[in-house]
Amino acid sequence: MLPPLPNSPDELMRWTWPQIAPHFAALAERPLSAKIPRAWLADWSALSERVNEMYNRLYVSTTINTADKEAEQRFNAYLDEIFPASQAAEQKLKEKLLASGLEPEGFEMPLFNMRTEAAIFREANLPLLAEEQKLNTEFDKIVGAQTIAWDGQELTLPQVKPLYQNPERAMRERVWRLASERQLADREAINALWGKLLRLRRKMAANAGFGDDYRALRWKQYLRFDYTPENCEQFHHAIEAVVVPAAERLYERRRRQLGVETLRPWDLADGWYGRPIDPPGRPPLEPFRDGAELQAKSSAIFLRVDPQLGAYFDTMVREGLLDLDNRKNKAPGGYCTTFSAVRLPFIFMNSVGLHDDVQTLLHEAGHAFHVFEMRPLPYVHQTQVGTEFSEVASMAMELLAAPYLTDGFYGQADAARARIEHLEHAILFWPFMAVVDAFQHWVYQNPKAALEPTNCDAEWVVLWGRFMHGVDWSGLEAAARTGWHRKLHIHQLPFYYVEYGLAQLGAMQVWRNALSDQAKAVADYRRALALGGTVPLPQLFTTAGARFAFDADTLRMAVDLIEETVNTLEAS
Repeated sequence: MLPPLPNSPDELMRWTWPQIAPHFAALAERPLSAKIPRAWLADWSALSERVNEMYNRLYVSTTINTADKEAEQRFNAYLDEIFPASQAAEQKLKEKLLASGLEPEGFEMPLFNMRTEAAIFREANLPLLAEEQKLNTEFDKIVGAQTIAWDGQELTLPQVKPLYQNPERAMRERVWRLASERQLADREAINALWGKLLRLRRKMAANAGFGDDYRALRWKQYLRFDYTPENCEQFHHAIEAVVVPAAERLYERRRRQLGVETLRPWDLADGWYGRPIDPPGRPPLEPFRDGAELQAKSSAIFLRVDPQLGAYFDTMVREGLLDLDNRKNKAPGGYCTTFSAVRLPFIFMNSVGLHDDVQTLLHEAGHAFHVFEMRPLPYVHQTQVGTEFSEVASMAMELLAAPYLTDGFYGQADAARARIEHLEHAILFWPFMAVVDAFQHWVYQNPKAALEPTNCDAEWVVLWGRFMHGVDWSGLEAAARTGWHRKLHIHQLPFYYVEYGLAQLGAMQVWRNALSDQAKAVADYRRALALGGTVPLPQLFTTAGARFAFDADTLRMAVDLIEETVNTLEAS
């Protein structure tokens, strides 16, 4: 008789492989017939959920404090002892189900995914995947430790961002140069890590029968059935034709407003590729003081968007499922992950009091609402959703929530400013996304050349020149060449970035629908989220009221809508 599965986080975190293995073995040995697939699937799902939650909780503990050696050791022990063994055991169960010929109702897409996963599964890659995750943790440690001394304080680089809002241009430049010097100090360390990651990924591709073509392996790993690398190139060309000119118009308008000869990186709100700062005389937006205030004000907004979504967010507040404030040794970025056994989300971010932080929380909350909406699905395998649509969940929420920024964060004038910032950032994001995505296609199509970081530097500059017009980087060549160092997706999540561009185009269509009927748009959005991974990607977009697209005409619709809305908000 097997002991019951752990039901509390504390029990779960003490679980060991010798305790887990018998549960997998029992499922592998149990007869599987048309009479009993639901019970078997339910037991498999319950086991998988717990193993997944264990991983996610351990991962979270390494990101909330990258200097926590004990957390790192626990995570590495999982990667060494549980991850490879559990993946191999999962594969046996997938093969058992596939061999049975059974096709349970509602399991069509999971079965389709499993056939692909079975085709590319190689036990030899399991320790390599574990090693890759350890290298990703090393990247987090390098970036998480980056600080500068400013005005008697030690500031993390995310904490520096509010200083880019200062109206004194010379001060912004000093801060920018200090931050850039600190990033460049880690140039060799990141280059060394890069080489290890590329060699590891080439080996995975070879093990799986793809030779040197890691991109082909990654396409299968991401279960991308509905578009190809050629579609990505089509999207890049559409962005170049439609969005790059719009971004140039935006930058030129702001250059004139600022009264400067050329825009420089320290004239941008993020010091890199985003929206230029506001003209002199406009103090920076100050939407909240700390994470607690951000949390409370966001709750009010979600309740206005939809009472049930507001209730979901309040559940997260009560259950302590938010870690919002930036601090030293916290991993960079933001994410929403799922504690699978309890079917609850967890949001991690690095807020420092900017409107960007408001947008980040609205974004990650969209992912969290996706988790809540999928809870009724009986099997964890049905919650596997392509990121192209899971990012619609997050990006559409930013837009659906925008009309309610006056509920706590801002008055009417500042709310209009915030909305303009968000919409202009959307214009500026697509060209940057194209740089990141095209760079990764180059890397994995030229794996030998990409092993030499100077070649990567050169390709980044070429792509930057193709898509990013309007900001003067002259005299800043070292920072410009190493921009790829500062995009964690390139290092940790290869090819995971085009999804944001595709999803933003989907989200813009959801927003367009909301302009005529907000209630229906939100209802369609929630209905699409609730489908989880039970239908193909284009059907998820259709259910949400959008079309899965790469073309210039759809992009032009979105760009025209953004520019028209910005003009209206500026005139109000």
